[in-house]
Formats: sequence, structure tokens, C-alpha cells
Amino acid sequence: MTAQNNTPLFSKGEKLSAEWFTGNAFLQPLLPKDRNNEFALVSVTFEPGARTNWHTHPKGQVLIITEGEGFYQERGKPAQSIKKGDIVNIPENVEHWHGAAVNSKMAHIAITNYKGEENVMWLKPVTDEEFNEVNK
Repeated sequence: MTAQNNTPLFSKGEKLSAEWFTGNAFLQPLLPKDRNNEFALVSVTFEPGARTNWHTHPKGQVLIITEGEGFYQERGKPAQSIKKGDIVNIPENVEHWHGAAVNSKMAHIAITNYKGEENVMWLKPVTDEEFNEVNK
């Protein structure tokens, strides 16, 4: 029997701003928007309980979960459990959040499309009450 490799796919990168994230989350840029690609590619690592604020993307986003377990929730809908190997296709202008479960870290690759120079609109934080509800 072979031991499972638990080495992260990418390094954690730089700590993200508490202005848009609750808890400890980290960003590792992978590929910037350029003249060939109208998207940015990044790896985001969330320590247990860390999460984004509510936010939208003017041209949508795709998440590829590479490690751990967490949640994705669209405003007004039940939260979805996400885990390594899952892919989340987020439509444009849909208010949502994503992050790690309370007892697991979670990492994902985010492919975020641009509309002009804009790729995200940050909104209010996910409250502890909202977060605790999905972690029951």
C-alpha cells in the first residue's frame, strides 16, 4: 500500500486582506490576465474556518478544489459542501461566498474572468451566524 502524498499542489503565497476575507486565507498567483487570456488564475488556501466575503464576478468564475473540504453558497440558496476534486462553475453577477469548513483547510484554483479591468465586486462579510449555520 502506498502512502498518500499530502503535499499541497502550490505554495500558500501571501496572506489576503481582512477587508475581504474572514480568518487566514492566502493567495498564490499562477497566471495573470494578459493579451491572450481574459482571466486570472490563482491558488487560494483557506485555513479552517476562513472564508471570503459575499462577492460577485462580472464574467463568472470557476473553482477547482485541490485540497481539503469547505463550502460554496449562493445568496438565497443552501450551501454546498465542496471537497478535493470538485469543480464549481459560478455564473456572472451571482452573489456568493466560499471557504473552508470549520474543521478542515481548503485550497482551490480560481479561474476568474475579467470584464474590462474588473473581475470581482466585494460585498459584506459572511456573518458568523451564516457560517455556523452551514457548519452544523
